Amino acid sequence: MLLRMASLANQFLLAEKPTGKVSFRLATTLSSGEKMKNLALALLISICAPAALAAEACDKPKNDFDGLYCLNKVYLQADKDLNEAYGKLAKVLDAEGKGLLKQGQLGWIAARNGNCSTRNEKGFFVNLECATNTTIERVQFLNDRLRECSSAGCMNSKLK
Repeated sequence: MLLRMASLANQFLLAEKPTGKVSFRLATTLSSGEKMKNLALALLISICAPAALAAEACDKPKNDFDGLYCLNKVYLQADKDLNEAYGKLAKVLDAEGKGLLKQGQLGWIAARNGNCSTRNEKGFFVNLECATNTTIERVQFLNDRLRECSSAGCMNSKLK
């Protein structure tokens, strides 16, 4: 299969159009550098294909590993949302508020880690569902503080 993909990669070029759409065209003569880029693309596609199939299975995971994959995607999005909410809130706070926000965030991280993970002789374990739910709750908390800043003014006493 790998040889077939390498052959396909040598025959086709990937081109991104200004519209963001991707198209393929037949390659007639390729340099060795272009061939390597196309081989890398073919390998990337072969790696991503199973992930795309697993993403479709998130509605009804077939096993624990599919469920873990799907939950991990939700956690990663929640973590991204958390970072965005923290950044937006920090931008509107005064120096004291930023310090309190940072202290509160560090305390929240310690509590999340303590509640959602364990370490024992078998290794380090994270309850991803706990981490996801805790992160989503923190995003809501940060967004509530941002909403307060926009409406009634920032209340530093609520940041910790």
